[in-house]
Amino acid sequence: MQFEFLKSEEGKTIEGLLLLKPEIYKDPRGFFMESWNAKEFNKVVKKDVLFIQDNHSNSVKGVLRGLHYQSNPFSQGKLIRCIKGKIFDVAVDIRESSNTFGQWVGVILDSINNYQLWIPEGFAHGFLTLSKNADVAYKTNQYWMKKYEASIRWNDPNIAIKWPLENLKPLLSEKDSKAPLFYSIDKDSLFR
Repeated sequence: MQFEFLKSEEGKTIEGLLLLKPEIYKDPRGFFMESWNAKEFNKVVKKDVLFIQDNHSNSVKGVLRGLHYQSNPFSQGKLIRCIKGKIFDVAVDIRESSNTFGQWVGVILDSINNYQLWIPEGFAHGFLTLSKNADVAYKTNQYWMKKYEASIRWNDPNIAIKWPLENLKPLLSEKDSKAPLFYSIDKDSLFR
């Protein structure tokens, strides 16, 4: 497995965010890849991560989900991959003590490159569906807890994510369309 550290739009490496690139073996029959190996993953992220929940979403073109996170003590690390279709996946650093606080990274995940994005605790996450349909699967290292879930507005000008909308009007849930702006969220929900 190859990996790369990701940089924000400002060009700073965001500590903890990793793009994982699996080895894919192709032949006329199709392909084979190892999509998950705890030993290799933990070696790359340099800590023991225990995933306890798998999630799967299906979205049509233009669906924008996020920016979501869970606050402490139930913050979640997520390993994201797009198993069908194509998405623009985004992580925003919400760790107050980080030198990249409030900065974001966006990557293309699709069923051709089979890349995976590791988003550790302390980040908000969202994605935009770019293909006609997309299936996104992700592992979390903490259970979903409604009481601790939180959102940040997807188009917050303070974060200024460059979503590749290309004349698309994003399809949003009611919760995401009413999410608060970054600097107005409860400071206790941020990470130190």
